[in-house]
Amino acid sequence: MRVLKKAKYVSLAAAFLTCTTAYGALANDDLIKLADDAKNWAMPTGDYANTRFSKLKEITAENVKNLQVKWTFSTGVLRGHEGGPLVIGDVMYVHTPFPNIVYALDLNNDGKILWKYEPKQDPNVIPIMCCDTVNRGVAYGDGKIIINQADTTVTALDAKTGKVAWSVKNGEAADGSKGESGTAAPMVVKDKVIIGISGGEFGVRGWTAAYNLKDGSVAWKAYSMGPDKDTLIDPEKTTQLGKPVGPDSGTNTWEGEQWKTGGGATWGWYAYDPKLNLVYYGTGNPSTWNPVQRPGDNRWSMTIMARDADTGVAKWLYQMTPHDEWDYDGVNEMILVDGMDVNGAKHDVLVHFDRNGFAYTMDRGSGELLVAKKYDPKVNWATEVIMDPKSDQYGRPQVVAKYSTQQNGEDTNSTGICPAALGTKDQQPAAYSPKTGLFYVPTNHVCMDYEPYRVSYTAGQPYVGATVSMYPAPDSHGGMGNFIAWDAAKGEIVWSKPELFSVWSGALATEGDVVFYGTLEGYIKAVDKDGKELYKFKTPSGIIGNINTFEHKGKQYIAVLSGVGGWAGIGLAGGLMAPENAAAWHGAVDQGRAQGDEAAVVGTAGLGAVGGYAGLAEYTTLGGQLTVFGLPD
Repeated sequence: MRVLKKAKYVSLAAAFLTCTTAYGALANDDLIKLADDAKNWAMPTGDYANTRFSKLKEITAENVKNLQVKWTFSTGVLRGHEGGPLVIGDVMYVHTPFPNIVYALDLNNDGKILWKYEPKQDPNVIPIMCCDTVNRGVAYGDGKIIINQADTTVTALDAKTGKVAWSVKNGEAADGSKGESGTAAPMVVKDKVIIGISGGEFGVRGWTAAYNLKDGSVAWKAYSMGPDKDTLIDPEKTTQLGKPVGPDSGTNTWEGEQWKTGGGATWGWYAYDPKLNLVYYGTGNPSTWNPVQRPGDNRWSMTIMARDADTGVAKWLYQMTPHDEWDYDGVNEMILVDGMDVNGAKHDVLVHFDRNGFAYTMDRGSGELLVAKKYDPKVNWATEVIMDPKSDQYGRPQVVAKYSTQQNGEDTNSTGICPAALGTKDQQPAAYSPKTGLFYVPTNHVCMDYEPYRVSYTAGQPYVGATVSMYPAPDSHGGMGNFIAWDAAKGEIVWSKPELFSVWSGALATEGDVVFYGTLEGYIKAVDKDGKELYKFKTPSGIIGNINTFEHKGKQYIAVLSGVGGWAGIGLAGGLMAPENAAAWHGAVDQGRAQGDEAAVVGTAGLGAVGGYAGLAEYTTLGGQLTVFGLPD
């Protein structure tokens, strides 16, 4: 670990510097106060509801065309830069992919470095990170900056000095031998740090843990699958669609003890409802990707979970993709909106845009399913989600046999499946505007061919069991992405703006009636509430980061990390060569499989994205830069 100190430290807001109150709820009150002040960007997604909406309105639909670069900052790392910076008072906190450097930057001096934290990590963690060495951001609470490092170390840094306050290992194998890694942004709730685990492609049994903010001790830990005592499920009180889940729900849809290597990783985003005291998040794919090898619904992978923040006990669960056959992880963000009129009644809702291509609107108190509709018209693996509570198929997607990856209990090489394993949307978070009542969603317009094959489990080795190849959705606009506006009460696309490549950045909506997003080619774009493009600027590298906004000295600024990578950009970030043609790509995969080298299959294939995004190399290259925009002085 290395900390770079500066002799002079910038003053911060009093609320940030002072934490002399009783610990638990009052520490949380301090964070809520900071997040409610639109001058800050105090949480990874802006607020507990994950709306990514800002009340700042100096930048408007009329003047956004005048935006100009105010200052930039190089992170010094050339891999995929997901997430975005925090801003608290006069300080910005910027993170990087592996090796997970954290910088504190002085906003009073165009980003001068106040301190730098660089952990020492074993580089052997890099090969076990599924889809680039990304990190989705840091969190703040009680005068500490929390970073979830690639090697699963959760570290709390003194926000003023960068010194380590405490550090704990979230992974169960301290040496990484189980394939566990850390990519998600933490969330601070009350006096706890909520964090999950990555590693579904290595047979990790996923979990979410709460660490005490004061000292890093474990408060609770809830596995995605396993016995009730491990999953913190009360068989009589925990419900799915209004019915108790019953005993052993985390094991009885698995064959034998497959749940012990069952996946269900928790590498996405967290939401929190202070009124209900519930934390919401999603779980990832079951392991292996080969569905024939794991018969049953494979609960509770692919599941939205609502848990008590204090105890971790599950109030309700909903499995979106039972017995997943396509790698449609359910980890995407949950967006919380109060008082939405759905089907003629008011509900406090949770809205979730799943990888499987369906957008779900649910009552977040009861877990009632209100709306489940496709948010890309090309989604074809299922026809619908059954909405009749009297049906034994209630809440289940109706799978189209042609696009199943198993037929009559046998592996099947299925073609033309939409969406691809990337999903109609991956982790790149959407935004919600209370002014328009619409959700602004970055999407992937991509389909795939999916070929499962048998694989055996070895701790710390890839446990995938399928190869995929991806390409733009056919009979469409020819591109691989859309940026859409979505009506979650009706389950309808209001407008859709096509993009050449997947839109892999997080969106931002503002009181000034401007919506921002970034593209894989590197453009930051601004559109109005009707989707009309108002401004664009090309940053030095592709954008997979999340666009934030803040105010400093009375001026509104927009900030974004650019640095191509992530799953869609793994070909560039990982130095993988795009194949000359499909035959060459499949030939390389077949050779690795024939040699029994699962790692070679995964590495050569780039998990299917390399060929589909080969053209990206004509538009951008590696980088790692923060760009801050503002209006002319």
